[in-house]
Amino acid sequence: MSDNTLKAVEAAHAEVKAEIARTDTKTGLLLAFVGAVLAGVWTVAKDMPMTVPAYVVGGLGVAALVASAGLLLRSVRPNIKGRHGFPLWATMTGQEITTALAARDMAADVAGLSRLAVVKFTCLRRAVDLTFLGCVLLVVAGVLAGVGGAR
Repeated sequence: MSDNTLKAVEAAHAEVKAEIARTDTKTGLLLAFVGAVLAGVWTVAKDMPMTVPAYVVGGLGVAALVASAGLLLRSVRPNIKGRHGFPLWATMTGQEITTALAARDMAADVAGLSRLAVVKFTCLRRAVDLTFLGCVLLVVAGVLAGVGGAR
C-alpha cells in the first residue's frame, strides 16, 4: 500500500471513529431528553383531569417516546462479541495482540466501523422521528385535556 493510500485509509478510519463518537453523544443527549419529557409528562398528567381522547392521544405519545428510548438504548448497546477492540483483546496474550495488530487490515476496519456507524445513525434518526412524533402527540393530548377540562 502506498504512503498516500495508507494516509487516506488512516484518515478514513479516524473519521469513522469520530462519527461513531458523535452519534453516541447525540444518542446520550436525546435519551436524557426523552427521559426528562417522560418524567415531566408523568408529573403533569397524574394530577390533571383528562378526557378519553386526551388519554388515548397521550398514551400514543408516551408509547412513541418509549419506543424512541428503546431505539436509543439499542444504538448504544455494547457489542461484547465484537470482532475488534477490547473484548477480543481481553482474551489474548500480549504476543497474540502484537500479531493481530501487525496483520491488521485498516481498510477492513474502516468498512466494519462504517457499517456500525450506519446502524447507529439509522437508530438515532428513527429515534429522533419518534421523539418528535411523541412530543407532538403529547401537545395534542394537552390541548384535548385543556379543552375537555374547560367544559
